[in-house]
Amino acid sequence: MLKTQPREIFKRFRPVFFKRKRLSALILAFLIPLSAHAQATSHKAALRALTPPAGKLLAGTYTGGRTGEEDDILPSDLKAYIHTTHHRPAWVYFSNNWYRSRAFPTATAKWIRASGATPYVRLMLRSDPEQDHRDPLFTTRAIASGKFDADLAKWMQQAAAFKTPILAEWGTEMNGEWFQWNAKWNGRNKGAQRFAAAYRHIIDIARANGASNIVWVFHVNWADGPPRPWNRMEKYYPGDDYIDWLGISLYSMQAPDETEPTAFAEIDSTMKRLHRMAPSKPVIIAEFGTDVHNPREPAASWADKALNLILSGKYPQLIGFSWWNETWPKGDDPKNATDTRIQSDPALTQVFRRALKHPRIVR
Repeated sequence: MLKTQPREIFKRFRPVFFKRKRLSALILAFLIPLSAHAQATSHKAALRALTPPAGKLLAGTYTGGRTGEEDDILPSDLKAYIHTTHHRPAWVYFSNNWYRSRAFPTATAKWIRASGATPYVRLMLRSDPEQDHRDPLFTTRAIASGKFDADLAKWMQQAAAFKTPILAEWGTEMNGEWFQWNAKWNGRNKGAQRFAAAYRHIIDIARANGASNIVWVFHVNWADGPPRPWNRMEKYYPGDDYIDWLGISLYSMQAPDETEPTAFAEIDSTMKRLHRMAPSKPVIIAEFGTDVHNPREPAASWADKALNLILSGKYPQLIGFSWWNETWPKGDDPKNATDTRIQSDPALTQVFRRALKHPRIVR
């Protein structure tokens, strides 16, 4: 998600015997007892566990924090969401920011699992929460070349030890220049290719470390920002052999003072592009939302149109969606804070309660 930016931009573990040398994927593979066949079988089981029956839809959520860094969610946030919507989400989405910790977020994943939901982890290799700049450390070239293999190997081992299925993504909204892994900050014309190589490398490390319980998502912004040939979402795709699901973000108003709405129906072109790119892959609306205090566009009306389209059956590839249920500051004035929380708007609450009772929704 593009945060606090103008709409014009678009919307150690180091084993002693290896000392400081990086572990190669080959060496790691010998350390993992699971055979390739066993891992493939295990991964298929995780996919089956998370995929809804034909014609059904999963309804997940990001239950929201307060800082805008997406890693400060609490069990109380989930309880508030359930109380408001009368629905227990299929997954709970949150960020794992590496400027705070490079460890797998086991504690958060455990309480999410205990609630009956699947943990959905945004693996955020970045040095700070700021946007619109080149990361000084976690470049796509550095990731692909193995600079962080030891940390990634440990992360994947911890994910594997979690045992139950996990949704995960790296490179959220990579076709948006606000995030550090966008091609603008990683070589521009070669940037998308470097991104794809880095994502494949991350998933190779997951496989080498037995993390077959991870279902990997390729998560795009609904439109390329900027809309340049080097930034087309299709160019970033790591390939069908690596990605399990496709995800889309689409937001309208992201603050009370914004003036340029985005109709949810714009997602139609994105769905067509993703279908041409990977026709066999399921799609989720990983993030959608609009500010409840923006006077130019009632959030309830926008969400009602969005949910009607989602539930219409127009998109056979679509298997789920999640509303971005958060508030975060924008500048020093609290009046400018963004608020997309369902519980902040009684009309929006009623829209979601009705939609989540739809017979297509898995309950």
